[in-house]
Amino acid sequence: MLEYNVQLSGKTLLVTGAAGFIGSNLVKRILRDVREVKVVGLDSMNDYYDVNIKRERLTEIETLAREMQSRGVTWTFVQGNLADKALIDRLFAEYPFAVVVNLAAQAGVRYSITNPQAYIESNLIGFYNILEACRHSASVEHLVYASSSSVYGSNKKVPYSTDDKVDNPVSLYAATKKSNELLAHAYSKLYDIPSASPTSCDGARPSRYSTMGTASATSPSWTISSRAYCVSCSMRRRNRPARTDSPCRPTRYII
Repeated sequence: MLEYNVQLSGKTLLVTGAAGFIGSNLVKRILRDVREVKVVGLDSMNDYYDVNIKRERLTEIETLAREMQSRGVTWTFVQGNLADKALIDRLFAEYPFAVVVNLAAQAGVRYSITNPQAYIESNLIGFYNILEACRHSASVEHLVYASSSSVYGSNKKVPYSTDDKVDNPVSLYAATKKSNELLAHAYSKLYDIPSASPTSCDGARPSRYSTMGTASATSPSWTISSRAYCVSCSMRRRNRPARTDSPCRPTRYII
């Protein structure tokens, strides 16, 4: 069994984008693996894809949380937008978050051409609100935020490497995710916020749904774990220590 790099037992976690594919599976993994943990999930429940899929994921989480109550775990869901600074500040004032996992973001390359405002609101303003809340929190020990393989833009070198330059984004979406890495680097350096940035690549989907809401009855069940738990890898060790971040060295992972 893999060992957690960040001890979560007895702590309170914030997972944004909790109704999404990766977010919901991460929450379920934590609820199954960790005793005495409190998880707060935040999601705007927007209609970028079928909201019913998100609702069903939340139902699965709620069912699991009830089953795990004997292990001392609790689950709280809050519907809201990252760009709502008052909401983010209220959550950080109400809960002593030790680990913040920011997965909420407006995704998609093509969608960014026709709906650029959604990317500025969620990926830039929303992420800034998370960084500011972490900066002023006395309890945050670690920030994990999702990057994207899109940051590699016009990079022709394959396979990608975490050492590759990512200075040539070819979409607004990629530019906002690159901006997230730069902002996190600055906040990490200035305010000693340890951070890590897992970068997931497309190719795996849950066995029942795709991210756009298309049923996939023939997909093998292992596709769930091949991508959904990528974020938890930033808090776990495999055969060698994970490259977790020192306060002044944000890290991008390719998983």
